Amino acid sequence: MTLHQSALQLTHPSTPRKPSGYRFPASQYSVYTRLDRKDTAMASDALPSSSATDDRLVFFFDIDNCLYSRNLQIHDKMQVLIDDYFERHLSLSREDAAILHARYYQDYGLALDGLIRHHRIDALEYNREVDDALPLEDIIKPDPALRTLLESVDRSRVKLWLFTNAYVTHGKRVVKLLGIADLFEGITYCDYAAEEGLVCKPKVQAFEKAMREAAATDRAKCYFVDDSGKNCQGATDFGWTTAHYVEEGMHAAKKWKDAARYHIHRLEELQNVFPDLFKKDGSS
Repeated sequence: MTLHQSALQLTHPSTPRKPSGYRFPASQYSVYTRLDRKDTAMASDALPSSSATDDRLVFFFDIDNCLYSRNLQIHDKMQVLIDDYFERHLSLSREDAAILHARYYQDYGLALDGLIRHHRIDALEYNREVDDALPLEDIIKPDPALRTLLESVDRSRVKLWLFTNAYVTHGKRVVKLLGIADLFEGITYCDYAAEEGLVCKPKVQAFEKAMREAAATDRAKCYFVDDSGKNCQGATDFGWTTAHYVEEGMHAAKKWKDAARYHIHRLEELQNVFPDLFKKDGSS
């Protein structure tokens, strides 16, 4: 199939195909409040979102290229696996696979969203062949400095929450390998198999869902750090206090210069831009 032929399918969006033997969850995101448990249920058995209002501030953390360095090149390895998937499942040349991959990412925020809309792919099969196929155990190691930073957050006043566009299996795997899973109270992730379609950052619905799942009711009490300028812009427009993380040696596009209230190059700088979220000197 040529790229021109595959493009003809774009005029006939289709609904996602339900994988055999899989029960779709009721919501597009699910909460896992015990990330450190090995027996945590999968998406169809997800714990319900908290219904109790929590007066604490909520500090939302992106995961990929945020909690670990971009220099690990996990993003690059994932791009190769995505191109592999396009080439193999859509019968495209390598060049056309890369072009269509880029187009879907630009149009929908996730290449997977385009695959679901236009090609009726099995989203969980995609997850197995892309996200879950990454050799993370060979790449990511425990990060004591990151753990120390997160432990310095005043947990009596602040709830730590993960917020990712990845599927839950990938998100959980990353934070476990980093040795920080037990420090977060939950995760809002993109449910690849939601029959309503994908909802991911920077869509307003994603920020609304994250707040509901973290039992947050006041946008002014929500703080967020992400390496994506687009996601930071979405969070800022939504009313969250946002820090755009551009790792040392990296450069953000000029169009994102106003995407966040703060711009940082090291995660440790969060203590300077969000001082109210951290323990005071000498406190335990």
